[in-house]
Amino acid sequence: MSDETKTALQDAAEDVGTEKTTAASETTGKPLSKALRWFYGVGDFGFTLMSNVETYYFVFFLTNMALFDPATAALVAAIGSGVDAVLGWMYGGFINSLKPMKWGRYRSWLLVLPWVVPILYCLEFTRMSENTIIAAALIIFFNVTSHAAWDFPYVANVTMISVAGKTPEDRAHLASTRSMYANASKIVFSYLVPPIAMAGAALLGENNQYVLCAFIMGSIMALLYYAHFRMFKGYDKEYTKEELANYKQNKQADEGRTTFMDLMRALFTNPPLIALMLSDIAKWVFNFTCAGIAVYYFTYVTFQPELLATYIFISNVLCVVGSYFAPHFSKLFRSGKNNTVIMFLAMAAFMFAARAVMYNSWAVIVLMSIAQFGYGVVYAVTPALYADTVVYAQWKTGKNAAGWISGLQLFPLKIGFVVRGVAIPAILAAAGFVSGMEAGDATAPLQAGICNGFMTIPAIILIVAALILAIGFRLSPEKVKAYQAEIDSRGSTDAA
Repeated sequence: MSDETKTALQDAAEDVGTEKTTAASETTGKPLSKALRWFYGVGDFGFTLMSNVETYYFVFFLTNMALFDPATAALVAAIGSGVDAVLGWMYGGFINSLKPMKWGRYRSWLLVLPWVVPILYCLEFTRMSENTIIAAALIIFFNVTSHAAWDFPYVANVTMISVAGKTPEDRAHLASTRSMYANASKIVFSYLVPPIAMAGAALLGENNQYVLCAFIMGSIMALLYYAHFRMFKGYDKEYTKEELANYKQNKQADEGRTTFMDLMRALFTNPPLIALMLSDIAKWVFNFTCAGIAVYYFTYVTFQPELLATYIFISNVLCVVGSYFAPHFSKLFRSGKNNTVIMFLAMAAFMFAARAVMYNSWAVIVLMSIAQFGYGVVYAVTPALYADTVVYAQWKTGKNAAGWISGLQLFPLKIGFVVRGVAIPAILAAAGFVSGMEAGDATAPLQAGICNGFMTIPAIILIVAALILAIGFRLSPEKVKAYQAEIDSRGSTDAA
């Protein structure tokens, strides 16, 4: 081979390498845009606005509007949330394993499914039959299908933190802004939903007042997830028609694709991830249980149901403030893990204090709202901790299972739903609650049971979670950076 030929081949190889590097930078090396830095999380604003209709009012709808007895309400909530929990942890695996759509493996889901949520979701708040079994079955069906329709985009959305954020600082920034928007929506929710519920009652009847709320909030979620879809353009690899047509032949070259065994290794060889998931259950139990039982506290313990909106407003303002200061606390406590452990213990302490003054509604509002400040901090920190376990899994297994691991955040969330759906009716039944009972008929044991569910039980769960995380999550920021550097080094070697 002549020297000229060798030189030409070398130049061609360099050109190809440059093209590959340029193409890769378009999807993996792109710095965070101003839109992402400032507005990533508006989709979570819509998602939380929508899901809070269920969080705050679903059990109340079952007992006081669908008029199911506590046992039936518990069964409906348990079956729906149980099926949802079984399916929920699989969605990230499906996204990682299925053939991607043309807008990207993760980004595409922000576009294709959210639009069906409003229809399915509003039917969840409708009793369609006088027959209890049929009515319960239909509510369970729409509960499960609406959750499936929003879980795929939820997983894709949170996975994009790992896809777009290439440094711990970027990931922490995205997680923090996401948390601020999500918790800010609760403030809006506290004053937006009551008038919409009143309009729904006037249009559809009092027992169907949350139908309109669910439909409107679901529509807002779909629109704002579309905004995320637009923001993430250029961060997730898009596929041409030819690539999709030949995907079956070329799928081994797609580093975002994983096999079932890859997914199992990413989970079961990842002790920090397992500890994080177990401790994360406490965060959602606190959120869902306290939110779902608050209406009973203000109705049957303090006889001031009008204060519920005030409690939701104040507690969620502090959630937003906590989210804003989360990165500062992580720096102060030297890691997101330490931050979370300390906040769990502090939240439990304030909840025990609230239990001690359970009949003083304003003291309870203040103390429980301070606990919600801690929740805002933890909510902001948690996605970045999951992103750290993504790095650890890739370092250990050589496979990028970002979608799968990010999707596993749904498992604690779904367990929280299950606990809420079972625990609240069980607590009420054990304390002597009767469906549709008047506030004046509340007994002292009923009031004590409601307060235990509102304060004591979630506080104990938070303490257990703090211990699990302190012992089981052994990833420091320094270790994560070292793992990422080694992964990047492997990539550079492969490219060479």
